[in-house]
Amino acid sequence: MTLRGRTDTKPVYVRLRDIIAEAILAGHYRDGDPLPSVRAFAAEQGANPLTVAKAYQGFQDEGLVVVRRGVGMFVADGARDRLATSERTAFIRTEWPQIRARMERLGIDIADLMERN
Repeated sequence: MTLRGRTDTKPVYVRLRDIIAEAILAGHYRDGDPLPSVRAFAAEQGANPLTVAKAYQGFQDEGLVVVRRGVGMFVADGARDRLATSERTAFIRTEWPQIRARMERLGIDIADLMERN
């Protein structure tokens, strides 16, 4: 996943944060794994290094990333679990009510969806 070609209205640093969060949730980066350097990630995403640094700083502030001076940034222990909990809460509060309302408008039952998987 990259920023290129995206028409999202979120600020770039939030989109970068989403990309990193998704990679952690998907297991591409596990507890203790190094994250790409600011410069490398900026080049990969076509973003300004200062914007990447802002995204990384947000993770650091939340305790999801730890800095080892002179070595780099690493995924903190338990980061995936905390991100998953946060994402679940956000989904239930903001996305699910809209999805449920649309399902009701369309006459879609959860049982119907479960049968199709």
